[in-house]
Amino acid sequence: MHVVTLIKGDGIGPSIMDEAVKIIDASGVKIQWEEAYAGLAAFEQFGTPLPDETMASIDKTRLVFKGPLTTVVGASGFRSINVALRQKYELYANVRPAKNWPGVKTRYDNVDIVIVRENTEGLYAGLEHYLTPKKDIAESLAVVTRTGSQRVIDYAFKYAQDNHRKKVTVCHKANILKFTQGLFLDVARETAARYPDIQFDEKIIDAACMHMVMDPSQFDVIVCTNMFGDILSDLTAGLVGGLGLIPGANIGNDAALFEAVHGSAPDITGKNLANPTAVIMAGVMMLDHIGEHEAAAKIKAAVEKVVNEGKFVTPDLNPQSKCGTIEMGNAIVEAMK
Repeated sequence: MHVVTLIKGDGIGPSIMDEAVKIIDASGVKIQWEEAYAGLAAFEQFGTPLPDETMASIDKTRLVFKGPLTTVVGASGFRSINVALRQKYELYANVRPAKNWPGVKTRYDNVDIVIVRENTEGLYAGLEHYLTPKKDIAESLAVVTRTGSQRVIDYAFKYAQDNHRKKVTVCHKANILKFTQGLFLDVARETAARYPDIQFDEKIIDAACMHMVMDPSQFDVIVCTNMFGDILSDLTAGLVGGLGLIPGANIGNDAALFEAVHGSAPDITGKNLANPTAVIMAGVMMLDHIGEHEAAAKIKAAVEKVVNEGKFVTPDLNPQSKCGTIEMGNAIVEAMK
């Protein structure tokens, strides 16, 4: 029996998370869901977007399954709940796979890219301030450490090795940012030498973006610092049909968080229109992480069958469909039988 902290989130979060939980339970895996709150729903109920009760649950389970959250404007101390959780539990590797679905029409048919993004440092460390009393000059500090770089780059190479991937590309800007990006690149080169069976490539970030939209097939696993990874992971999502199909994992040494990476979409809340694919596939990543590979494979095959058939899917995947979130979830459960 696995115990998982379940944060349904805001907006469409509860509706898509209910379908994901239903599907995971139907796979036969034994999970005890411990529901907790974060985001706007938590702020309205507890006066804080990240209650102590939620943190206590995560402290215990070290495993989180999370829906999209609305950032609370005016909640002091919180730039982002996601950033707070990543830093608190040292979830240093953000993993975002992007792969074509045969049933989803896109510009390319050959995309299969995994972004491994450093998740705790860089410009997102939040070290910024004004330099003048008039607040007309602002400064941000990018933090890159050898330790932080080493652990995420190691993770990328091990991921490639464990998942039979052939190449790791480090994307950087060391030609200009010679200290911060230079340190990250140096660690990548040192690490690559310990993995002779994995092809290693390095690309300057702007050139990488150009190459990606010209020919995505040349990329396999990409590792980069925080902000570059944030940008690239949305770019790769666009290549395969958008954020509604993309799961995300945040991995640390002793804790992990799995989530949909799209927003809370308040405009379609309660309308039974939200596509649950991304969070269901995040659940698949979670099951693989905890060793429930058979259940993960069963759900993945069922989701692929339903999405590729295009009949019982939400309108964003098939504009002719009259199917909603609940009906799509039911179809995936049926496809597992």
